[in-house]
Amino acid sequence: MTDQLWIQYKEHNSKEAKDALIVQYVALVKIIAGRLYSSYNAHVEFDDLLGYGIIGLIDAVEKFDHKKQIKFETYANIRIRGAIIDQIRHMDWIPRSTRQKYKRVEEAIAKLQKQYGSELTDEHIAAELEVSMEEYSKMIGEVTTYSIVSLEEKLEDNSNFDVPSESIEFQPEAQYADREVKRILAETIEHLPEKEKKVMQLYYYSELTYKEIAFILEISESRVSQIHTNAIAKLKIALNDLY
Repeated sequence: MTDQLWIQYKEHNSKEAKDALIVQYVALVKIIAGRLYSSYNAHVEFDDLLGYGIIGLIDAVEKFDHKKQIKFETYANIRIRGAIIDQIRHMDWIPRSTRQKYKRVEEAIAKLQKQYGSELTDEHIAAELEVSMEEYSKMIGEVTTYSIVSLEEKLEDNSNFDVPSESIEFQPEAQYADREVKRILAETIEHLPEKEKKVMQLYYYSELTYKEIAFILEISESRVSQIHTNAIAKLKIALNDLY
């Protein structure tokens, strides 16, 4: 049925088929918007994210080449996420002070990683920042949302994904960059301390909330947030070496 809709739309320019495809994949937009809402929830309405995602879905439907050997869901996921993140960027809702605090944390982690490697602790970071553990925990709580957003944006900025690039003859440099990003992320996650690795797996692969992760690991939600933020900083530092 779906294959026929693509043929009707792409080969016969059927508006009815196009509308049917959009309706069919709205559920995908809701899933992606819902996932991002957990990161942005204090700053943007879910309905706004959904609207931005629909724009991305329409763009994906219009640009998708149904003759290529690629699933539409894979292609649309990138377009939808990109449309949402792009719109949120323009809102500029993150205070400069929050960005500056996160930059301080990231720089401290980058410096200390060279010295301590996988033995790096929160106490080391707090000492480098010249704050108490209580102040450090408060700082992490303030920058957690931005840490997630900044990683999303960095991946979006450096994403060369498109249907033509599935064939290396079209965009060899883009293909190489995409492979390198995936390799670096995989290697960095693999070398994270066990608890950070577990939080990343549960958050990004199992798509659990902080509350659910806290229950599984038997720690507080604020501690999950702290572990997650530290892990994200390490991923960004690794990607900075590539770009």
